[in-house]
Amino acid sequence: MKILKTIFYLQTLLIVSLTSCAQNNNKQTNQTPTKMTTENNDTLSTAVFGAGCFWCVEAVFQQVNGVIKIESGYTNGDVKNPTYREVCYGKTGHAEVCKIWFDSSKVSFETLLSIFWQTHDPTTLNQQGNDIGTQYRSAVFYNSDYQKQLAEKYKTDLDKSGAFAKPIVTEITAINNYYTAEDYHQNYYNQNNDQPYCQFVIAPKLEKFKKVFGDKFGKK
Repeated sequence: MKILKTIFYLQTLLIVSLTSCAQNNNKQTNQTPTKMTTENNDTLSTAVFGAGCFWCVEAVFQQVNGVIKIESGYTNGDVKNPTYREVCYGKTGHAEVCKIWFDSSKVSFETLLSIFWQTHDPTTLNQQGNDIGTQYRSAVFYNSDYQKQLAEKYKTDLDKSGAFAKPIVTEITAINNYYTAEDYHQNYYNQNNDQPYCQFVIAPKLEKFKKVFGDKFGKK
């Protein structure tokens, strides 16, 4: 029995070590992502975060009270209308990001920043786990002076607090050249949660989110 447990453990480690965002794009569904109404809402704002594979970012922020809609995409690159394959080569300059529409009367940008920094590793340059490349960089792409100032202050305060053993390398820059990712990337975790990447990478992030941000978890 002990030998069987050891074999299972080693097999699990092998799956995790070989699992990355780019290696799990074989299942391409034709399902159209759910569209949510965003009109006629004076308190609607947007935030754009890069924190590794956008499947992970999307899955986390889908759970946040006050988030209305999320879209996976590519931003701040040098190629027009990039494809996922092009971005995965890491030579287009784009970051995998999620654009988040949120009701600022229910959740603040500061709260979203807190969730962002606590659900990925902001100290690893161009890498999150086995996802390696500039497309997986940690980044806040601001769309206003307010977002810029708040993100920079938050980053500075976190560094000073010693919350992380290493310096935070999160990029804070203005958003430009944003492109929506292919349909099969939208709502990815909910449609593919049986995939190894979802089970071994995304699911643990969601569990961490539930424990740390219990009051922000779950739609109301």
